[in-house]
Amino acid sequence: MRLRVATRGSALARWQADHVVALLHKADPGIEAQAVIVETSGDRRRDVPIWELGGKGVFVKEVQAAVLDGRADLAVHSAKDLPSSTPDGLVIGAVPERADVRDALVGARLDDLPQGALVATGSLRRRAQLAHLRPDLRFEGLRGNMDTRLDRVGRDGVAAVVVAAAALDRLGWGDRIDERLDVAAMLPQVGQGALAVECRTDDDARCALGRIEHAPARRAVDAERGFLAELGGDCSLPAAAHATLAGDSLRVRGLLATTDGATVLRHELSGPASAAAALGRSVARHLLDEQGGARLLGRG
Repeated sequence: MRLRVATRGSALARWQADHVVALLHKADPGIEAQAVIVETSGDRRRDVPIWELGGKGVFVKEVQAAVLDGRADLAVHSAKDLPSSTPDGLVIGAVPERADVRDALVGARLDDLPQGALVATGSLRRRAQLAHLRPDLRFEGLRGNMDTRLDRVGRDGVAAVVVAAAALDRLGWGDRIDERLDVAAMLPQVGQGALAVECRTDDDARCALGRIEHAPARRAVDAERGFLAELGGDCSLPAAAHATLAGDSLRVRGLLATTDGATVLRHELSGPASAAAALGRSVARHLLDEQGGARLLGRG
């Protein structure tokens, strides 16, 4: 079987696509793959914060379109980049085994940052949680590929940058991490550390993808995406969720915060893994209805 794999052109995106291809080839040595490089709106507008470009979807829409219009058979994404709803005609055919979900500080450990230190991050979620932990910190934006981001450390007063630990591990740069932030203090983005592989709903590639599915990772990602969907698909406020599986029980932790970190709402639930998406939705609904999250979002 020959498969065309749509991916962004960055080094990290290519690594992710190559990793999926290697997993497929291991499962079936008869599978051959060819990369289809797609430039996204997020890649073209590196001078604009992600949330100003429209948030989730800016790195995936054009890649998804390549599958929908037949230029490619598969699309490989960082699961954290996906909106909570999948376009008609596509399905997430596989979530392979998940990598480290944690955020990473490069430049200094959190406790070692001096009073009023400047931290660069392109994520409102990271900014809000760091501001809650350290109200003295100052923040500025962060865009570009990973080497460009890391190059900001020590430039123009930037004491540290915050990126996904999994991204650095995949690029072989894990030794540059000063601190992997515990999820109890810094809840990850929905889908962080996971890959999501999409295909057309009626395509034979869907059967091939079933061979690289990792059930625990899929349950966790389904729960986290359920959380995001209940908030409204692409919540305008910092939001985070993390799900972990223990036997047949799934624990889902969710967070909703104001952008300045002054208010941080948290809730968690455990339940059957078979109800992953519903558990995630329940956590979000509790934050919205019982803890005032709806008011934060201007819905009540």
